Amino acid sequence: MSTSPADPARYRSFLMDLLGVMAYGELSAFERLSSDARYSPSLHDRAVLGRIAVIEFQHYELVSARLDDMGVDAEVAMLPFQPSVDYFHERTRPADWFESLMKAYVIDTVSADFYRALARHLDASTRALVERIQGGEEATAVLRDRLQTALADDPRLASRLSLWARRLLGEALSQARRVSLEHAFLGGLIGADEERSQEMVRDLTAEIAANHSRRMSQLGLAG
Repeated sequence: MSTSPADPARYRSFLMDLLGVMAYGELSAFERLSSDARYSPSLHDRAVLGRIAVIEFQHYELVSARLDDMGVDAEVAMLPFQPSVDYFHERTRPADWFESLMKAYVIDTVSADFYRALARHLDASTRALVERIQGGEEATAVLRDRLQTALADDPRLASRLSLWARRLLGEALSQARRVSLEHAFLGGLIGADEERSQEMVRDLTAEIAANHSRRMSQLGLAG
């Protein structure tokens, strides 16, 4: 559903934060994937990650352009989120190619779940932008297929990648909760008070965790 905010100034501030964290997430994903390509076991695999990195940068440009349309400097919007996003990536450095693949897959899908859930409450044009960015299946499908191939080639990877995916989910959910509450995302979006915002964050993280568990089961891994 779309929203008609009773307080346009508050909603604009919310949009600046939402687009700011999205923009920095896409920019840092581009940097991370470009860097992680060095782990690739083949030139083909390096090209696969390179292509996904390009998609992430294109997404960054879309969000940056929307901020520009709002009269907001993208760097100004991104800066409040840089420390927490960078800290997340420092805590979740992959050890090898397979962990890099899994990290890209988990972050791609969990981020999409998070932003699509928020998009239910956005105005039509912003919702369309979020759906355009988070609705694309090209990168997700490539990562999923490559993980399935890796697991079929070496079933011993299953236990290690299951544990790694579980850690990534925990870190990602902690990040989502922190961003949602510290920046009052849900309060700014629907005017919820703190208690209601916390309840909605709990519901959202439970939904994301359930979706993640289903995706891991599809890969033949413990959720």
